[in-house]
Amino acid sequence: MTTESTSARCPVTTTLHRTTTALGHEGWVATGHAQVRKLYADPRLGRAHPTPETAARASDSMFFGGPMGNFDTEPADQARLRELVVPYFSPRRMRDLTPRIEELTTALLDEMAATGSPADLHTAVAVPLPLLVICELLGVPYEDRDQFRAWTEGLSEQVETTKVQEGVAGLFAYFLTLIERKKATGGDDVLARLCARGDLGDHGIAMLGLGLLFGGHETTVVEIGLGVKRLLENPEQWQALVRDPDLVPTAIEELLRVAPMPRIPRYARDDVELDGCPVRKGDLVLLDLDSANHDPAVFPDPDRFDVTRTGAAHVTFGHGLRHCVGAPLARIELQTVFRQLVTRFPTLELAVDPSEIALRTTTFTGGVRELPVRW
Repeated sequence: MTTESTSARCPVTTTLHRTTTALGHEGWVATGHAQVRKLYADPRLGRAHPTPETAARASDSMFFGGPMGNFDTEPADQARLRELVVPYFSPRRMRDLTPRIEELTTALLDEMAATGSPADLHTAVAVPLPLLVICELLGVPYEDRDQFRAWTEGLSEQVETTKVQEGVAGLFAYFLTLIERKKATGGDDVLARLCARGDLGDHGIAMLGLGLLFGGHETTVVEIGLGVKRLLENPEQWQALVRDPDLVPTAIEELLRVAPMPRIPRYARDDVELDGCPVRKGDLVLLDLDSANHDPAVFPDPDRFDVTRTGAAHVTFGHGLRHCVGAPLARIELQTVFRQLVTRFPTLELAVDPSEIALRTTTFTGGVRELPVRW
């Protein structure tokens, strides 16, 4: 890892700065909306490292801590992965899935209403809805949710690395077993179609399935919980949606903009100059999404939460070729949940003081552990 300070050779106006990670590793951090967008799409940066065992790391997190993939084949691997996955998560396919998402949301809210006030919205809606949707899409049995939910929660750990290892091992073995069943029975779900291709191999499908299961529901679980909490902490914003549910799509983008985000690690694939700074091959470059999403040059009064805010796009889902393929699915789920909540539960409020709501503090995804509400 690089130890020599080179910040003196960077322009005064640069948005790239030297930094030291929580693990004591040296690297760079990119701030500012324009710079983060540019570096997200820059082919000179990647997730793989030529010598991953010596790479600087942001944390011990599996997904957002350090290098991933094969350095020599990363560009081709990335292109092939997108070719495989994007068709299953295209906006058109997601629109076709919307009635089913609305049906599942209605059923969960019916059950919450029948149980009565107060309720834990995290357990009643935030966790089960994204799980139900991704299970149906991938072809993963929902009845196995308690087991694989524990594994996926382990994947997001940043402190207890044994949980990460257990999560990876558990999910990988689970998907290998599931793949054998898919080969025998076939089907129209994503896993069955990947198995039918015959060119990926069981291990490749298992790793892809693992990533899709995790990425396809964890972020949405977190955003439902944090989004409802933020809105109910700002009752004037909640009431704006109650009065005009058509504001929900705009509100979702604002909630995504202000959501706490990890710094995303990238590694220089060669000696390059970024924003006037000399970056060496293998250097860690962290993309500071929080900084980008609060850039005052792009988002006026950036610390103000405003469900009517329009204009520039946030970078929560990445940018360019690194844009999250699951973004259309997440948006549809979030819009469906919040629209039904504001129309069916207009008097919704937190059942406890916000300071009493337990948060997940050891995971890179964050989120709430529970969300007591009443109406």
